[in-house]
Amino acid sequence: MALVLPPRLTASARTLRDTARQRGMRTVQLPDHEVPAGLRGGGAYLHAGPFFADAVAPALGVAPLEAPADWLARLPDAFVRREIRAVPIGEAYGLRRPAFVKSPNDKSIPALIYADGSRLPGPDAVDPRTTVLVSDVLVLEAEYRLYLLDGQVRTGSRYATRGRLHLAPLSGAARAFGAELLAACGHTLPSAIVVDVGVTDAGQWVVVEANAAWASGCYASDPDRALDVVLRAAGPAAHLAERDSPFVR
Repeated sequence: MALVLPPRLTASARTLRDTARQRGMRTVQLPDHEVPAGLRGGGAYLHAGPFFADAVAPALGVAPLEAPADWLARLPDAFVRREIRAVPIGEAYGLRRPAFVKSPNDKSIPALIYADGSRLPGPDAVDPRTTVLVSDVLVLEAEYRLYLLDGQVRTGSRYATRGRLHLAPLSGAARAFGAELLAACGHTLPSAIVVDVGVTDAGQWVVVEANAAWASGCYASDPDRALDVVLRAAGPAAHLAERDSPFVR
């Protein structure tokens, strides 16, 4: 049983690597996209960015889980409190107002507030059919990362206040909002996922976005509990539960 890591490690990846080693797991940092014969076919777990995962997961026999591309756009208004649409970027070029635009499950379209659609990466750089999430702009007082596993908030952390990195333990209010989200919409997510939530300047709790646990930084979360979520979120395809099969990347 090995936790496979990419060539360059973030601080979070190093923390999870060390936590895995404390459990007695083998950790392997690949120098490139080439998967050694000894790791091929199954038995491995993965923590890496989306593009590296796309390159190595098939050879590793890993099934990376993620939320559906339009998950955020389909949430009830009570959980998002803003208009969110999942549309082809070709349609988003027609925006004539400021909007927050991002890729649903990777960083191919930078997550930014764009003054209008003309500021988005153009068709020379991006296939116009590429799905993006287009959202109204919210002012968030604080943002929290929740690690979710089997319908429970496993661990979490504050990671920002007013848009600036500011780590702190998970608040009770953020945990309670995560539990409320899971009770109402947990069936629309894989069994292991990261969801970011925030509280607005008006004091309302909202879902910010979902992220693949295997590609997320753990900030001030409990690393042992975060690792539990990562191992489920990107583990051997042979161990994949039936309820998670629709969520494989």
